[in-house]
Amino acid sequence: MTVTDQEIASLAASHDIIHLGMVADEIRRAKHGTRTTFLRVADVTAEPGGAIAWPPAAREIRIAGAPADRSAAIARVVDVAARAGGIPLSGFSLADLERVAAADGATLRGVLEDLRAAGLELVAYASFDALQDPRRAIEEVNIAGLVLARLTIESAAGGDPLATFRAIARLQRDVGVVRAFAPLARRLNPLAPTTGYDDVKRVALARIVVDTVPSIQVDWARYGPKLAQVALTVGADDVDGVSASDESAEGRRRAPLEEIRRHIRAAGLEPVERDGRFDPVP
Repeated sequence: MTVTDQEIASLAASHDIIHLGMVADEIRRAKHGTRTTFLRVADVTAEPGGAIAWPPAAREIRIAGAPADRSAAIARVVDVAARAGGIPLSGFSLADLERVAAADGATLRGVLEDLRAAGLELVAYASFDALQDPRRAIEEVNIAGLVLARLTIESAAGGDPLATFRAIARLQRDVGVVRAFAPLARRLNPLAPTTGYDDVKRVALARIVVDTVPSIQVDWARYGPKLAQVALTVGADDVDGVSASDESAEGRRRAPLEEIRRHIRAAGLEPVERDGRFDPVP
């Protein structure tokens, strides 16, 4: 389905969220059908010497937080990779790694190559609006032999989301390596929170405009099951941040795996668990 620039501008200006969602869902289904992937993630701290443990069901181990410096980042990757046992290992934000490289007087590529040699497989995320030069930085990830797990937005404050999404679509045409884009902001402003209407519209517009990126992603842990479920009906097809724990005080039916599957099926979609490499889990 092709949507013209004029039609996109009209959809963005409209308050008809139902029509907008239908257009986005049609594009999503043309790309993925009813298939909806989800990822169970285990976070470990970026601090050297921090605990290294995760549930057996983890399909991606993610080093979360900003490293203090280059040597600390490398040391933490070495420690976690030694125990990963083949589970995909991701870590850090690309913007934080830019800052680490600058502070060390090194190139970003050099830092990325060191992390890859230490055992890192994926850069956890790159926030488009936090990078000094998104195209250059993402190309460096690819050249260093790493994979970018997801492209994100750091803050929804200010700016025109339509212009941002168009810029991201152009970026992907240039770099061609972005597998998933999460259009809802990572950093929430408690003084100016978005509404559910705003979030749903943003997901739908992202699917329509960023047609060059295969998957539109929502974060289960950050935004909650209800918004994630609605987002799946208006263009999103991938859910990040599902807990890797199989334990629940409320019983097995409320455990994370059963809950994510139940929410996806309730939206009339097919749940497919994947790993950090976007490979389906048998």
